[in-house]
Amino acid sequence: MAEASRWHRGGASKHKLHYRKEVEITTTLQELLLYFIFLINLCILTFGMVNPHMYYLNKVMSSLFLDTSVPGEERTNFKSIRSITDFWKFMEGPLLEGLYWDSWYNNHQLYNLKNSSRIYYENILLGVPRVRQLKVRNNTCKVYSSFQSLMSECYGKYTSANEDLSNFGLQINTEWRYSTSNTNSPWHWGFLGVYRNGGYIFTLSKSKSETKNKFIDLRLNSWITRGTRVIFIDFSLYNANVNLFCIIRLVAEFPATGGILTSWQFYSVKLLRYVSYYDYFIASCEITFCIFLFVFTTQEVKKIKEFKSAYFKSIWNWLELLLLLLCFVAVSFNTYYNVQIFLLLGQLLKSTETYSDFYFLACWHIYYNNIIAITIFFAWIKIFKFISFNKTMSQLSSTLTRCIKDIVGFAIMFFIIFFAYAQLGFLVFGSQVDDFSTFQNSIFAQFRIVLGDFNFAGIQQANPILGPIYFITFIFFVFFVLLNMFLAIINDTYSEVKADYSIGRRPDFELGKMIKQSYKNVLEKFRLKKAQKDEDKKTKGSGDLAEQARREGFDENEIQKAEQMKKWKERLEKKYYSMEIQDDYQPVTQEEFRDGTTTKYKMRFSECLTKRI
Repeated sequence: MAEASRWHRGGASKHKLHYRKEVEITTTLQELLLYFIFLINLCILTFGMVNPHMYYLNKVMSSLFLDTSVPGEERTNFKSIRSITDFWKFMEGPLLEGLYWDSWYNNHQLYNLKNSSRIYYENILLGVPRVRQLKVRNNTCKVYSSFQSLMSECYGKYTSANEDLSNFGLQINTEWRYSTSNTNSPWHWGFLGVYRNGGYIFTLSKSKSETKNKFIDLRLNSWITRGTRVIFIDFSLYNANVNLFCIIRLVAEFPATGGILTSWQFYSVKLLRYVSYYDYFIASCEITFCIFLFVFTTQEVKKIKEFKSAYFKSIWNWLELLLLLLCFVAVSFNTYYNVQIFLLLGQLLKSTETYSDFYFLACWHIYYNNIIAITIFFAWIKIFKFISFNKTMSQLSSTLTRCIKDIVGFAIMFFIIFFAYAQLGFLVFGSQVDDFSTFQNSIFAQFRIVLGDFNFAGIQQANPILGPIYFITFIFFVFFVLLNMFLAIINDTYSEVKADYSIGRRPDFELGKMIKQSYKNVLEKFRLKKAQKDEDKKTKGSGDLAEQARREGFDENEIQKAEQMKKWKERLEKKYYSMEIQDDYQPVTQEEFRDGTTTKYKMRFSECLTKRI
């Protein structure tokens, strides 16, 4: 049988309870004010890192190097490269034209040609671009005996163990000789593997004609071989107008199946961080952030010492510890990032005739940006700790707390069916439909189906029989049955919680009432508002209240039923309220609740009687 609940009351003198409540209200308001200041400071700090020009710089650069077509072939650009021939056309066409801007639109010379190129006339090319290739050795896979007469060579997929470290081709320059990495840049995570640094490397010239001749020479001498597995094109730009660096990496992966898969990375970052007055203001916010971090850490350490193991029983304390941990990680990342900028930036800017590897600094900027984004996310989540004192938020939190066991049981059943369908989709459609090409893609594709985004035509074409059966049964069981069961669990529990609150269960204090009462107290203290007379004096008898009710329009039948309701509530209080345990509740059966809550006006008038008598 469904049950309702109600808080225990009593257990201490009213004076002590009132004092305790006042202290709790004051402490909560102080914590809220302090945390609100911290949150504002954190928002200023995080949004100060983001510049709207970052998006536009990335957009204009991606449009130039990704969408520009090969002359005479409108459909061939970097995104559409599928063969080695297309790759060389891109290298000798859009890439070459995009990197070298040495004259104005009317063919007037802009600057000394010995200087670096200025892409779109505003973005200076730092150093020279670099092209890097990674290969695998021959015989890294095994050819079946029946086909050895037809194919004697076998190049497997890329792994660090299969990587080819030997020289090849002309063996005269760095592009034909393997070079180890001398940077700390992280390995690249591509579509087909994780690629480490080093490889067969060559840097481009500052002269457009020399670079074009270099590309032609490499193409004629077969720099790209059957063992080639990936080619990286790296270069960096700086725009002084918006004080942003743009680090660009174009990647062409050569799978063992043949063809080419392209990907790209455009990172607009602010490496010169403290230039304007606003930048120094952001620096002051960073210092304030560290002060707040020290204060909050001290507070939590004191709480742990005071409450010991009981401290870890609250979910809010765990959230507090998680937030502190993220803050410390963010501070450490920021410190390391700034130290590396101080040590490396000057050297990178001086090397104008060689490749300047800003990729390492760009990656650490992204790491710091990600960790600070997660930090501010949980910082906003912590707001629920304070607004949970509100009636509505308390109802929601009580609903989730009460139905957590049912949700866990439902989740086990849901994911058993969900993963069963994901494996079915991967095995049946994985070789033909991109959405099911991997098991992970199958899982995401099914979440998209639940949201209404699906490719039914592709599923049906891949398997005309199992495709429709898979789709229809998945929609029926997952969408119509399981999701509605989940909503039913939430809805039923929420109804029970609302029933509890309707018979008197309330949070100890609500945030809105706290602020309103504090505001009234301040006005009364400074005599800006007269103190209202207490209308709920205990000396007022039930007869006076009955007379007042008659004047307000209640008939005799309603008044009698309200008095019966009051007696019923007193019996429940005597039966279920404990005098020893504070802030706990005992169950009230649904039958008892239904007998006493026939109409809303009865409850309203009964509460009025309870408060005033």
